[in-house]
Amino acid sequence: MRSKKSLPLEQKNLSWATHGLVAGVDEAGRGPLAGPVVAAAVILDDLNPIQGLNDSKKLTAKRRSTLFDEIRARALCFAIAEASVQEIDQINILQATLLAMKRAVEALCLPPKLVLVDGNRLPTLSIRAEAIVQGDALVPAISAASILAKVHRDRLCEVMHQQYPLYGFDQHKGYGTAQHLAALQAHGPAACHRMTFAPVARSVR
Repeated sequence: MRSKKSLPLEQKNLSWATHGLVAGVDEAGRGPLAGPVVAAAVILDDLNPIQGLNDSKKLTAKRRSTLFDEIRARALCFAIAEASVQEIDQINILQATLLAMKRAVEALCLPPKLVLVDGNRLPTLSIRAEAIVQGDALVPAISAASILAKVHRDRLCEVMHQQYPLYGFDQHKGYGTAQHLAALQAHGPAACHRMTFAPVARSVR
């Protein structure tokens, strides 16, 4: 694992990059109380760079949406995968996150030689992989993956809101806000809630 201090401050070609395609991987939705966890894998085209890539949390929703479309149009390939609420409850959120990452990498139509994953944990892969702390702000392919995962999950939350309008998923995106916790206490959990998460478990009647 490489720490932030050992990485360049700007997003440039990585000094340890191997010959061949490099995929960036990131996730969205580890913390929320409802909905799947989402992971994305992206292989960017070095000859067709995308300007403005950054950690998705540092971008506005409008900018993320614009970049979402641009990444999908200009990347060499990408894949978005999920681990379901049921899988989260069965194997825990960390293992479900790693599972979603593995699914995203394995769904790429081009096989990478190296996979760079945001954070400090790696999914089990048959491809060489490295974990990079704060990689979503340092490595363009990881930034792109973070944007795809975040926008995809936010759109899933819009669908969840249509199915379960009492909870306000369109506003808090499943996180444990005061509004969400109050709705859980008033109505109990819905089918999309993660039953093993403590605030949800406490709301069961």
